[in-house]
Amino acid sequence: MTRNRLAETASPYLRQHANNPVAWQPWDETALAEARHRDVPIHLSIGYSACHWCHVMAHESFSDPATAAVLNEGFVNIKVDREERPDIDQIYMRALAALGEPGGWPLTMFLTPAGEPFWGGTYFPPEPRYGRPSFRQVLGAITEAWDKKRDTIETNTAAILQRLRHRPQHDPLPADAPVLDAAAAQLLTIWDHQAGGINGAPKFPQAPVLDLLWRASIRTGTDSYRDAVLVTLQTMSQGGIYDHLGGGFARYTVDDAWLVPHFEKMLSDNGQLLSLLCLAAERTGSPIFRQRVSETCDWLLREMLLPEGAFAASLDADTEGEEGATYVWTAEELQDLLGADFDAFAEIYDVSHAGNWEGKTILNRLAPHSAAWLGDDREAGLRAIRERLRQHRDKRPQPGRDYKILTDWNAVAISGLVQAAQLLSRPDLLAAAERAFAFLGSVADGPDGSLCHAWADGRVTASPLATDYAQMMRSALDLYAATGSPGYLAAASDYFTRLETDYLDSDSNAYHLSAKTAETLITRPYSDSDEAMPNASGVAAEAAIRLSLVTGEPRYAARARAIIENFRSAIIRNIIGTASHQAAADTQLRARHVSLAPDAAPELQALVHAEADPALLCDVAAEGLAPGALRLCDQERCHPDVSGSGEARALLAATRRGVAREG
Repeated sequence: MTRNRLAETASPYLRQHANNPVAWQPWDETALAEARHRDVPIHLSIGYSACHWCHVMAHESFSDPATAAVLNEGFVNIKVDREERPDIDQIYMRALAALGEPGGWPLTMFLTPAGEPFWGGTYFPPEPRYGRPSFRQVLGAITEAWDKKRDTIETNTAAILQRLRHRPQHDPLPADAPVLDAAAAQLLTIWDHQAGGINGAPKFPQAPVLDLLWRASIRTGTDSYRDAVLVTLQTMSQGGIYDHLGGGFARYTVDDAWLVPHFEKMLSDNGQLLSLLCLAAERTGSPIFRQRVSETCDWLLREMLLPEGAFAASLDADTEGEEGATYVWTAEELQDLLGADFDAFAEIYDVSHAGNWEGKTILNRLAPHSAAWLGDDREAGLRAIRERLRQHRDKRPQPGRDYKILTDWNAVAISGLVQAAQLLSRPDLLAAAERAFAFLGSVADGPDGSLCHAWADGRVTASPLATDYAQMMRSALDLYAATGSPGYLAAASDYFTRLETDYLDSDSNAYHLSAKTAETLITRPYSDSDEAMPNASGVAAEAAIRLSLVTGEPRYAARARAIIENFRSAIIRNIIGTASHQAAADTQLRARHVSLAPDAAPELQALVHAEADPALLCDVAAEGLAPGALRLCDQERCHPDVSGSGEARALLAATRRGVAREG
């Protein structure tokens, strides 16, 4: 019998299953060859380290010897870390959608020995419940179908493959302002205007969608879009989704008020939210947003920073098998720790003896009397109390940390740190961003010096994806704007060239997820929508427009234009899933490049930062500007230089909405 091989892997998630009685295999040719040799179906299980329901199924089924015996006898069992191999995850998640099933993790798919999917689902319980069959029942039905109904399986496989390989044809048209404005207006019809976010539960931050509304407020001058974002960020910043002691945001909440988190914390989510909070702080001056930026950055440096200089992927939802155990409190415990400070703290942070979640308390400030900033003195006192509690909490058992380094997730965090460094005037954050960027650029996947996608335990564990190059291109531009170093500009150009060379799809003028030289799967992953990460084509198009502004090279703008035109019809039919493409289209309409003279007055710098505009790139000009001047270029033109704050304010206001709206 084949042994469990996951102890040989570097993925922390796969290693979590190394002691299961299931004879797990990593996704490799050895496992696929075994399925062909034995002529048995593949049981493919995809999850990730911080996934609560992945842990539940592992405990209930994969740790059960009887279930393992069924799996080992009738299947080749393959475990995949969806963060390490999003290319595999994308293919089989789409296969599940083709079966009419809702997606999620753990993803459970059954494949032919050729890797072709024929049936699947997500979590299956050990006994029938939740309206779902037991996992053992599923395994029995799959085995019977494989032995007696192979023709049905072949029919299912052919239908799914046809769906996977079909791509709708689009007529190339510009994604103009009316299309983007209509999308933003439709978003407001499904928006929760009390708590923020999209109506209903569970509630995800969906940072790319918040970015769309923020851009729409600038593009149209409509306050309701901006207010929708600010309400969302305010409520999240005071709710249970935010860790008030340690900093950082959880993945989502199970309720519709941002109170009860699914406790895992992801690097990618927090990086994106940092960028949004910086925009909100710059626009409003709110101390709440500034503090959340500062605390979240401190959390990244304290708990997520690895010795290599880059950041870990996530913290688990569970501690020793119990969801949220590290983070929740009882009133009695807090009373013992805080003494005379308890009553005031309890009122502000929703502490009661009954608790607000399963008899315990999730700290939050959602009560109306404490949702706002309470004043510098009171907040300073609360900060000291929170630090006492954090130090006590640190003595508890801690959730597991997924220590693998993901290039695209780190790039998102780098961009957030760069913007936070500028907002807070904290050079330590910029230095951390530069160190992380340097490490990511130094870890080569091959002799050609390409990036890798995942790195853990001293080795590359996954080849680079288009999302890695797109996000690194964007973070390089952010670092260039902050430092003026031409090396970052060169890096952004190199990453663009790599996308063009290895990932370009000539039919769509956009990018495949995997390189043309990558491992051959049943189909080459291609997506026209955002998934766990924003779509590589949308991110790259937005970055390419900014790169064209700085360099003046038309090839960058031409590629961005081709991508945006191809995705116009996708935007119309899938507003939420094309947020990254809409951001690129907005930047195409409104992109501005502001250069400041090295000795520009602080008030000029403040005016530019107060624009809080993600379509604006600001850097310091090394030459060509008069002392104290500001130069603004947009839409293939440069305006006359200005030096006074009045002139600068007028110029920024006149160009804010883009040339498509002038007059």
